[in-house]
Amino acid sequence: MSFDILIKNGRVVDGTGNPWFWADVGIKDGRIAAMGHLSGEEGKTIIDSSGLVVSPGFIDVHTHSDTVLLINPRGDSHIRQGVTTNIIGNCGGSAVPVSDQTKRRYEEMLKKYDLEEWTTLGEFLEQLEKRGTSLNVGSLVGNATVRRAVMGMEKRAPTVGELEEMKRLVAEAMEDGAFGLSTGLFYAPSGFADTDEVVELAKVAAKYGGIYVSHIRGEGDTLLEALGEAIEIGERADLPVHISHHKAFGKSNWGKVKETLKMMKEARKRGIEITCDAYAWRAGATGLTASLPHWVHEGGAQKLTERLKDPETRQRIRKDMAEGTPGWESVVHEMGWENVMISSCPGHEEYEGRRVAEIAAEKGVDPYDFVFDLLVEVQGRVGMIIFGMHPDDVSTVLKSPFTMMASDSSATTPTPGQTGKPHPRGYGNFVKVLGKYVREEGLLTLEEAVRKMTSMPAQKLGLLDRGLLRVGAWADVVIFDPEKVASKATYLNPRQFPVGVNVVIVNGVITVEEGKHTEARAGKVLRRPPFIK
Repeated sequence: MSFDILIKNGRVVDGTGNPWFWADVGIKDGRIAAMGHLSGEEGKTIIDSSGLVVSPGFIDVHTHSDTVLLINPRGDSHIRQGVTTNIIGNCGGSAVPVSDQTKRRYEEMLKKYDLEEWTTLGEFLEQLEKRGTSLNVGSLVGNATVRRAVMGMEKRAPTVGELEEMKRLVAEAMEDGAFGLSTGLFYAPSGFADTDEVVELAKVAAKYGGIYVSHIRGEGDTLLEALGEAIEIGERADLPVHISHHKAFGKSNWGKVKETLKMMKEARKRGIEITCDAYAWRAGATGLTASLPHWVHEGGAQKLTERLKDPETRQRIRKDMAEGTPGWESVVHEMGWENVMISSCPGHEEYEGRRVAEIAAEKGVDPYDFVFDLLVEVQGRVGMIIFGMHPDDVSTVLKSPFTMMASDSSATTPTPGQTGKPHPRGYGNFVKVLGKYVREEGLLTLEEAVRKMTSMPAQKLGLLDRGLLRVGAWADVVIFDPEKVASKATYLNPRQFPVGVNVVIVNGVITVEEGKHTEARAGKVLRRPPFIK
């Protein structure tokens, strides 16, 4: 047989978790056509992988690449570290449904990049297919986006009619191929929903064979209760549960991951299919407005700004942030301003990479007042990185058999003059696992780490023809040097590509060669097959 690509002399780590083995891999028509000793076979392109590892392409189950991939179809920061699949629509936020507020926000982007307007997940995915991407893409549908489309930013329970409309929108997205429902209960308006409301939406996803993916309501003082809520939702709605970027945030909560992993083990004994993902860093990242209590967000951005301008309301906000409030977790209360770094701030690039406490002290102002004034000035467009996890907890979660790897980032491309310091996980999460936690520390075997990046997320998503190197599977393949693979990205210099990733193949097309992007756009839009229970 003549193959399109013949990979020879590789040490194959096939994604199952089994020990590596010597094999050649033949690829034809986008799929793996043969594996074994293929020395007598021919290939249009022959890749000698002597001394290298050949593995399935990595599946990033938690990304925020939604509209990013319409603008940046190359996905450099992910594809260069071996990620061949992105799952979007996480933390309760998805590209659909499109509310009036979202439509206004999209107008400039649509015009600038010559995009067509979309209203459904089907239309959005068709645009991705039309433009082409270097990565495979699948989507969840977010409860925050659904809620905003029906109720705006109102903090109350939905009416019967509103709940039915939200359920209809979830069903529409599931029929268009969504893999499940996501929530970001730490954020507004996702967190405006109570448990019963989320259960009703999750039941809709369950009818279509979907999963429930959650940034739970709290990852610090309320971690155990928040995880318990996620388990309850899965149990009541009868669908698999997945916990996003699992962690114990805040010094007083370090060590709690041993309890949460025990809770997952007990839930699985009861028949609840629960898993989690994690990134290989001790800091998280989000928008600085997420440090504000939920009630400040009610009514939308304009109301938020008005509240920040009012001296009396500012005092209430400050008190809630310093002490925390029932049903909402304060990151400032957990770690203090000295552990909050500004990652992006248009118009004030001099703040990027610096801690809030440091900037406020330099200016001789109260850190709360500094943050409130800054959010008003730049209309909330400030990113933050929060240092809140203990390294031992990170290792404990990564090693757990329930954990798969995910970056919680967007697939981006660095451009000249670009500002901001995004979390380095976007450029280095998967390679950091291979370099630091496999080669340097031996926390994981190579085979186990690869399994957590490939077949484990594929199994969770129902992607039975990806995540493994086996005949008939789609040819998403990574070839890397196990002795060199590493992340170069840092908090102060995050936009650095990794070393040690030689070749990345997406659906049988070489997309990274000798560490460089080939401009190929062979990615496919992935849809969960619709079926009704």
